[in-house]
Order: sequence, then structure tokens, then C-alpha cells
Amino acid sequence: MSNDLLTKYDVPVPRYTSYPAVPCWEPESLSLIDWEINVRNAFASQGKQGISLYIHLPYCEKLCTYCGCNKKVTRNHAVEQPYVQSIIKEWKIYRSLTNEPPLLKELHLGGGTPTFFSAHNLAELVQPILEDCEISPDAEFSVEIHPVGTSHNQLKTLAELGFKRISIGVQDFDPGVQYLINRIQSFEITKEVMELSYASGFTEINLDLIYGLPGQTVETIAKTARKVVQLHPARISFYAYAHVPWKSPGQRLYSDNEFPVGEEKRRLYETARAILEAGGYRDIGMDHFALPEDSLFKAREAGTLHRNFMGYTPLTTQLLIGLGASAISDTGTAYFQNTKEIEEWKTFVNAGQLSKCTGHKLTPLDQEIRERIVGIMCNGKAILPEASKELDSVLFLLSDLIEDGLICVDENQIVVTETGRPFLRNIAACFDPRLIDRVNTIPRFSRAI
Repeated sequence: MSNDLLTKYDVPVPRYTSYPAVPCWEPESLSLIDWEINVRNAFASQGKQGISLYIHLPYCEKLCTYCGCNKKVTRNHAVEQPYVQSIIKEWKIYRSLTNEPPLLKELHLGGGTPTFFSAHNLAELVQPILEDCEISPDAEFSVEIHPVGTSHNQLKTLAELGFKRISIGVQDFDPGVQYLINRIQSFEITKEVMELSYASGFTEINLDLIYGLPGQTVETIAKTARKVVQLHPARISFYAYAHVPWKSPGQRLYSDNEFPVGEEKRRLYETARAILEAGGYRDIGMDHFALPEDSLFKAREAGTLHRNFMGYTPLTTQLLIGLGASAISDTGTAYFQNTKEIEEWKTFVNAGQLSKCTGHKLTPLDQEIRERIVGIMCNGKAILPEASKELDSVLFLLSDLIEDGLICVDENQIVVTETGRPFLRNIAACFDPRLIDRVNTIPRFSRAI
């Protein structure tokens, strides 16, 4: 890959788990009443698509300093039960917006560290929700864990509840890098938890890696990638480290010269990518690899891959409900994010109210642009707008990408080339008038490379 391209396109752009990106939302466009109407309509039209459900469990016993997620660090496990009860109350608020039990297609527990919660409390959390839904025959239940502190009892309980996919945070196996990011876990512990997961009833495992962390080198990332291939998970998430210290104060512990950037950072990715592909993994899209037999790869090949706030998924649903502090919901026509402060969120839901931090009601143009951006991010293709000022603007922005060989234009659509695959975020941004119009007034995004 050309160093000139890396330099040119290494700029702050959204990751596009939504369109518009969260910093471009217009909270005043969506009242609580509007949101409830959008949810009712989405429930009514869910049909065989069903719904997705994300539950945010924010507690962690230790701070991983690289982490940009919304979390609360504590060793006080007395917080578990009150949080679980508040989740159930929030779910009941949403259930009051539909008469029929929803068809549950996708359930994901994220965090934080979901296995901060005891096996008993995980069951107390999930069981009432499952009893209140019709479960789709092809439903996918998944959970994120930290291998240190996760017990066989927790894994067995989750498997008995229907969870089949587990996501294990690794980030890097190098002891020096682990020390710098305050996340110590050995290869042996990770392997042991994977074996316990299979023995407990899980059938699919994915490992999460990050490149661009403090202390990483080509040599350390190569060793980590080879160890991951040895473990042979079904999927691998390989994220770029997002340096956002204005959002995640723990990252202020790093000086600017402690982590790789630009060409050096990209070499880390290309080194690991070559090892993963030699080990049988296929590049799905931005940040993700999978074995050919995995459902994510099959969806990519079939052109049915989908992307939402949980990342890439083989399942497409119109309605995503997010429960818990900071969780985001999506009806296809509007977004709604819960307040990020745990106690404030609990106060609202315990009083029978949803708690809005921010939100956005999509305009018809937003929905068109969203479809194009999802096409780029998931399948490397997007239909061009019809002849208009918008088309002129898009073509002007795309002209550099065409000249640099990142995309080609085929009749009325653009197609991402092999050279362009590392630049999906940059390509998607050309369709984003909200980013272009407000680039100097919105909070900063992480860099593309």
C-alpha cells in the first residue's frame, strides 16, 4: 500500500455504526413521545425480521486504559442486583409499547465486563426477558467476556440460557503491551477459557484484537497473530486503537510518542492480516475476519451482511433496543441513546420512564444516505444519487478516490476496489453531508488509519 495514500487518508472520520454519526445527531429533532411512536411502529412492522436486543453491563473490576467504552470501575459487587432490576424495569417500559411478544432474533451482552455479574445474576437478568419473547429458531445470542475472572459456572449458565457465541477480549498477547494497557492475561488463561466455553455448550468463539496500542511493534503483533491462529476462533475482530482522550480520560496516561501512528500503525495491521489470511481467515470488511464456514463470511459472500451499533452481523433487523446506561436503540427511522450516568439512568427507569441522553430522528434523506453508507461498509458497493446538486457534490468528493484507485464507477453505482478496502470510512464519508457541513463544530472522531 502506498505511503502517500496512508498519509492522505489518515484523517478523523466516523466509524459509521450509524448514519448520521452520533456527534452529528440533532437531539431536538426527537422528543420522548416521538421516540415511543417510532418504537411502536417498528414493533408493529417487525414481521419475520424480529428484533435485536443489546444489554449494556458497564461494570469492570479494573480499568483497561486503552478502552473507550462507557464503564464504571468498581470491586463492589453489591451493584449487580439493583442494576439487573433496573434493566428488567426498562425492558417492561419497552414491552408496554407493543401488545404482542416480540420475535427475538439477536441478543448481545456487552460492557464493561458482562462476567462481572455472577452466574445467578446473569440468569436473573436474561431469563425474564426470554420468557417475554418469542425466540426465533435462528436467533444468535452472544456475550463479551474478560477471560480473567470468568468462571465455568458463568459460562455454563449462559449456555443454558441459549448463548452460543462468546467474544473474548485479547487485544494483544505481548506482556509488555499488556502492562502498558493494564490488561494482564496470558495465552494459557485465554486458551483455558476457550476450552471451558466449548465444554459449557458454546459453539462459536471470536477473539478481539487491537492494533496501534502503546508498545506494539511488527514483531509483537506477529507473535500475537500466530497465537490467535493457533487458538482457531471462528471470527476475529481486529480494531484500530482509537485515541480519544477527550472521551476516555484513561488514555491521557499515554504520551503521543508511545503508540504507533500512520504508516507504522498500518504495518501492524498488514503484518497481522497476512498471518491471519495464511491461517485460513477471510477479510469480511473493516475490522473483521472469519473462517469460510462462519455465518459472517457467508453473509458477506451473499451480500446480506449488516452493520449496526454492535458492529457487523449476519442478521438484519429493523428494531434494535438498547437497555442499560448509555445503550443506543435504533428503529430504522430514529436513534435514541440512554443517559450515560448509571444512577441517573436508574432513577428514570425505576420511575417508569425512558432516559434520553441524546437522539436523532432520521429525515428521508438521512435514510437514503444511511443505505448507501451501509452498502459501502458491508458490501463495498453503493448506488449513486440521482442527478442533482447532491450527485454533483458526491462526484466531486469521489473524484480523488477514483484517481487514487480506491473506487471505480460502474454505471449508477460505485464499487470499492481491493486497494480501497482499508479506506471504507473515508469512502463512506463522501456521502455524508452532515460531516462535511459541520466538520469544524462537532467533536473529533478517531483517525481512519
